Amino acid sequence: MSINLCTDQLALLLADEGQLISVSKLAHDPQSSALFEAARALPGNGSRAEEVYLLEPDLVLAGTFTDASTVQMLRSLGIRVEIFAPARSLAEIAERMRQMGAALGRETRAEAQVAAFEAELAALTVAMRPRPRAALYYVNSYTAGDRSLASDILKIAGFDNVASELGLDWGGVLPLETLVMLAPDVIIQGRDYPGQARAEDTLHHPALASLRGTLQAGELTDRDWICGTPQVLSAIRDMRDLRLSMEDLQ
Repeated sequence: MSINLCTDQLALLLADEGQLISVSKLAHDPQSSALFEAARALPGNGSRAEEVYLLEPDLVLAGTFTDASTVQMLRSLGIRVEIFAPARSLAEIAERMRQMGAALGRETRAEAQVAAFEAELAALTVAMRPRPRAALYYVNSYTAGDRSLASDILKIAGFDNVASELGLDWGGVLPLETLVMLAPDVIIQGRDYPGQARAEDTLHHPALASLRGTLQAGELTDRDWICGTPQVLSAIRDMRDLRLSMEDLQ
């Protein structure tokens, strides 16, 4: 069974019929999970050691950010736990797929899906000039740094990430004032979920509307960006469509 959103999706892609008995509840959320329809055919779990133990799995799939005490308890109970680090680049997606294939004994299927993913990725990799400067802007004024999966998606789609101009490797806070001074060619925002929080205020600040010459590209689709799976191809296609549309604006 899987207790992490990204391992949920890797397992859904590669597991044999009947092999996967439960996924995390996040896998059922269409905002977060690209494979929510397939996931809803399986029971959801809250990633707690107690409910995992009661299902008596042979293997538990978890992430590096899964609660350490949960992993420790499961292992102390004699349950095998396989830990998956988040993919920080497009190159690491194939590594995670092969890791999952090995964990599930589905190496052949994993290699076939890796080959299909890499072929489609290569087909989408066409150099375009010039490269517009893009800013990824999330709640709490967070941005993805130059050494992140999100930044890789931007780059392969024909953009440069302005976070690199600030020396942000993995990511960090991009103050609204700094964003305005950077004056990127395009701002791509994280999703603004229902409800209200002060953390979301910067996404709608009037200063952004005053940036003449900056395209406000709307919200990205979180589920296509969060996990290192072949679903990132959808995000790349969307970003390439955006890049090509900017040719018409020049």
